[in-house]
Amino acid sequence: MSGSAHGASAHVASAGRAAPRWQPWAALTLFTSLLHFAWEMLQTPAYRAMPDARHWDAVQTCLLARLGDVVLTLVAYAVTAATRRRWWLGTLTAGAIASSVGTGLVITVVAEALSVYLWHRWAYAPGTPTLFGIGITPLLQWVLLPPLTLSLARRHLGWTPSRSLHLTGRFP
Repeated sequence: MSGSAHGASAHVASAGRAAPRWQPWAALTLFTSLLHFAWEMLQTPAYRAMPDARHWDAVQTCLLARLGDVVLTLVAYAVTAATRRRWWLGTLTAGAIASSVGTGLVITVVAEALSVYLWHRWAYAPGTPTLFGIGITPLLQWVLLPPLTLSLARRHLGWTPSRSLHLTGRFP
């Protein structure tokens, strides 16, 4: 299964030029970076030390957390690509979104549990709502932001419903 007919080499961009394989990854990285950094900054009151942290320290912490969010998003994309097809972002379906979001949620729950309860890297602020001991804000982050990230990346790549990729990996 090689060649663009199966999506193994390059897919065809909307202008008819071959587009590099890395484009979906780059688009996901871009939109994940932007959305998750904003989310990380907005959820700082949910963590014990963050409201009292110096501004630059909080920004650095959120930038580092955003890097983890990017890696998590790319892993979730790769897992979904491995279980579906490489260019699944081009024909975004509810099942693909659920697979990607589910992967992100599982990793988030494990990472939060380890970081809060085993490694003591951070703690939730008093009054922060939790679900089974995991802060509600990171859970909401991985339910709300991935579908938006996927949609923005898809739109950025020109993969709109009327011009989405087919099983051949080419635009109609």
